[in-house]
Amino acid sequence: GPFPGDTPHPEKSGEYLYLNMGKKGVSLNLRSDTGRDLLLKLVAQADVLIENFHPSVMPSLGLGYDGLRKVNPRLVMASITPFGQHGPYRDYVSEDIGIHAISGEMYLAGEPERAPLKKGGSMAQYHGGLNAFLGSMMALWVRDDLGEGQHVDVSLAECATTNIGGFIKQAAYTGTDPIRQGNFGRPWPPGILPCKDGYVICVTRSGTNWWPDFKRMLNIPELEDERFSTPRGRADNAEELDAYFVPWLMERSKFEIFHAGQKNRMAFAYVATAPDLLDSPQLQHRNFFVELDHPVAGAWKYPSGPFKASQTPWKDSRAPLLGEHNQEVF
Repeated sequence: GPFPGDTPHPEKSGEYLYLNMGKKGVSLNLRSDTGRDLLLKLVAQADVLIENFHPSVMPSLGLGYDGLRKVNPRLVMASITPFGQHGPYRDYVSEDIGIHAISGEMYLAGEPERAPLKKGGSMAQYHGGLNAFLGSMMALWVRDDLGEGQHVDVSLAECATTNIGGFIKQAAYTGTDPIRQGNFGRPWPPGILPCKDGYVICVTRSGTNWWPDFKRMLNIPELEDERFSTPRGRADNAEELDAYFVPWLMERSKFEIFHAGQKNRMAFAYVATAPDLLDSPQLQHRNFFVELDHPVAGAWKYPSGPFKASQTPWKDSRAPLLGEHNQEVF
């Protein structure tokens, strides 16, 4: 899911429809002789094969990299699994939440006095796809020099662990275990705070030169107290400052606060909901969302590409139906 109307259907998965925009789709039974023969014919002329089966599956079908490279020595094969093709955890299975846990990423998310949290979405799997892309492109580049392909082995757990490299260095260099910092991992104001219709993140400029602009924006006489004029003074009196600042926030919408902060050269932001994203004037201006009509799921808005290229614009098209391009491809 999600599914339109919350009704499960094999051709209406929102995630599938988004992730497979612009692709062709075939159905192929690799356990049949015909299916394996068809795949080998495709491999013979392919640049890259990407698979995310359990590490034992492709070799058990006679389709491991050592066999496929005999068909096409220039083939680049990328395998994406929870823990990689080798090691004591090779045969273990995992969901996205398990990858967040075992990679160490979850330990750092959340408030220090509460349980760890999983970050939103399927981030570990998206990072796996991103690193498989980067590894495959690197292998294609190397192939131009060496004349042969290679096997790109992607571990989702390792992809997630690279996101917290700085904290691992802290443990290695100092022998101390990093702790979750939550909402209070920076000087006052402490990041995410509530407002009238949601939440905002209040990020100020480094140093002390932002304080006069901040006071002028809030127009609260009590903030003129000299105790608040230095970073140390604000940290020592954070609860009192919260008592002035939070009521000011609660009287205003997240968009009012966002624009007021930016106007005063502070990197305020609002915590966007999905409707906020669909209505974002910035994303609309950049044509980030496109509407595509699918013959079964219907017409819906989809995120387009994450960057713009001046000479090669995105060509947005719908995801394929199951086996839609079998005749064309085979």
